[in-house]
Amino acid sequence: MFLSFAPGCGVYTFTGANISPDVKTISIQTFFNDTDGGPANMGQVFSDKIRDYFQQNTSLILVQEDGDLQFEGSVVGYNLQPVAPTAAVGGQVQDVSSLTRLTLTVKTAYVNTKEENDDFERNFSFFSDFDNTTQTLNDIEDQLVEEIFDQIILDIFNATVANW
Repeated sequence: MFLSFAPGCGVYTFTGANISPDVKTISIQTFFNDTDGGPANMGQVFSDKIRDYFQQNTSLILVQEDGDLQFEGSVVGYNLQPVAPTAAVGGQVQDVSSLTRLTLTVKTAYVNTKEENDDFERNFSFFSDFDNTTQTLNDIEDQLVEEIFDQIILDIFNATVANW
């Protein structure tokens, strides 16, 4: 049996990346923490995680600056919001929420030096809820931040090299 593959306009990977063959390098500047809340190292954590993700899921070479694909930005939102009030106890309404939502927002500027129409600057947000009747924010904050960043990075990856 003979199999034929039609050439496409990009290189596809098992991660869904569609990267033009003339794109070889990527530069990801350190993202800053421009929020009033959250761990002080959020910008560095995000920067390290997004660099790792692109290195593990593409064949692009990470360079300090002037990559074919360029990323920069900052963590611009750290918001806690109650999402599930507790039930009344003894006829008294509790002014407490049993679930709290942590939402993080990352402002991202993306430049594709090979295809200017792909450039953008936009915010990516995601959230995670936690039960604050059984755990405190201090106990779970690092885990929540990492989980949220994982989803934001996937969204950025899909919006840039996966073209979704």
